Amino acid sequence: MFKAGGWPMWPLLLASVIAVALIIERWISLRRSRVVPAGLLDRVISDLGRHGAPPEMVKRVADHSPLGRVLAAGLRNIQSSREVMKESIEETGAIVAHELERFLTTLGTIAAISPLMGLFGTVVGMIEMFAAQGVTGTPEQVAHGIAMALHATAFGIIIAVPATIFWRYFRRLVDDYVIDMEQQAIALVEVAHGQRRR
Repeated sequence: MFKAGGWPMWPLLLASVIAVALIIERWISLRRSRVVPAGLLDRVISDLGRHGAPPEMVKRVADHSPLGRVLAAGLRNIQSSREVMKESIEETGAIVAHELERFLTTLGTIAAISPLMGLFGTVVGMIEMFAAQGVTGTPEQVAHGIAMALHATAFGIIIAVPATIFWRYFRRLVDDYVIDMEQQAIALVEVAHGQRRR
């Protein structure tokens, strides 16, 4: 199939390798245990009640996970007003959300352009086939040439389908994580300012 598609198959092969690499990287990086680990907020609130928010504790929380970075932003401003604490959390949260979306634009682009690259390969194959056969080609030869040229389109669709599925899945996963982090950060702000008990 690859050889039949001709040289336009090489960009498609490159796109498929990049897509697989990005899917594996995002699958590992976006595990819940790495992004929003269970029990972190409870440990932070427990330490906060016992020892306050010394710099070494804030640094430990920030280095723990993306959720830890968001919570640490609030802890650094725990002596400030509720609004200042929330603003610092929102600023850090925006940065963390941007980092969680890393490579998703590239994966989405591959999903979108792979069928077009395949169609381009098919068009190139058909042009070459008709140019080579001219008016002397039999219907069987033309049909065989068209079938060979369509390999590029098929390969482009094969790349695009899983890339689109994973792109949508990772986008939804990031959205869920951001909402979860926002809720936990709000809980920290309310506990720190005496508006909620844990």
